[in-house]
Amino acid sequence: MLLHVQYDNESYGYVDGATLDRLLLGKTVKQFYRPSENRWVNVYRAPIRGLGGDYSGFDRRQDPMS
Repeated sequence: MLLHVQYDNESYGYVDGATLDRLLLGKTVKQFYRPSENRWVNVYRAPIRGLGGDYSGFDRRQDPMS
């Protein structure tokens, strides 16, 4: 799925999720449209998706039979 983004230079474009992650890390995107909430998300003011972290606990999504 492509996401609508506004770059820091005020231009707009469409990117995939992996590219959005890179743009967020590089701090080159100003906002992106979050379709699930039907609104634009300002990356400087609103919570955005996590980029992962360290977690050593039980993985709830893992198949318990494996």
